[in-house]
Amino acid sequence: MRILGVDYGDSRIGVSVCDELCKLASPLMTVKSESMRKNVDKIAAIAKEQSVGAIVLGLPLNMDGSEGIRAGKSRAFARVLEKVSGLEVKLVDERLTTVEAEEIMDANGVPKYKRKEIVDRIAAQLILQSYLDSNKQ
Repeated sequence: MRILGVDYGDSRIGVSVCDELCKLASPLMTVKSESMRKNVDKIAAIAKEQSVGAIVLGLPLNMDGSEGIRAGKSRAFARVLEKVSGLEVKLVDERLTTVEAEEIMDANGVPKYKRKEIVDRIAAQLILQSYLDSNKQ
């Protein structure tokens, strides 16, 4: 069963997907964030296109582990996405994934002007890979 990874943000939504064996996550795309309903419809459509069996959504916790406004928005998004897509949406701690994505792009020589368009899909890949690694069977 393939799984979709999502980095949900106010401006952009990063999307990743894993292989059939659930071993390796790969960045897929970045979509422009709009209203919650439009965002849910977009991600549900991508999930259907990719034939995934579940969705992993990053939960933006504060550094002390507490939840702020962004975490509440992500939880609300997850609830609606679950209803619309009919898929289980699992929440995963996404602390520092954007920082790690920036470091990966830096190490690979990605020019600064290109980073904005790909940072979110790499963050989504890191979120999904973290989930896959912690759920190995």
